[in-house]
Amino acid sequence: MDQMEISGKVIEVLPVKSGQSANGTWRKQEYVLETEGQYPRKVCFMAWGDKIDQFEIKHGEQISVAIDLESREYNGRWYTDVKAWKVSRDGDRSYADAAPSSADISTYHSAPPLNDDIPF
Repeated sequence: MDQMEISGKVIEVLPVKSGQSANGTWRKQEYVLETEGQYPRKVCFMAWGDKIDQFEIKHGEQISVAIDLESREYNGRWYTDVKAWKVSRDGDRSYADAAPSSADISTYHSAPPLNDDIPF
């Protein structure tokens, strides 16, 4: 899959959620970013595990987020996650040609199983 990126202003930082899975404790945090332009869009994306502390995303920041999209089916409905694997600020685009490292990939794929406390 080609790299995808969204840019804009962080308009909401939601509380960290955590739980237990067969692989141990997991944490995730969701953020809402509003894009710029004639037709601004609001996009909710998430960071998992150590990425939460690494990214240090704050309300009101202008950021660019490299994302991966993943959909899954639950009870006949499809749900899509927008997962951040890299964040840049102030026009720093140093990651533009980089793919996720193996550490990024292992963090990205350490999502909790579908039997966590959310219905999907």
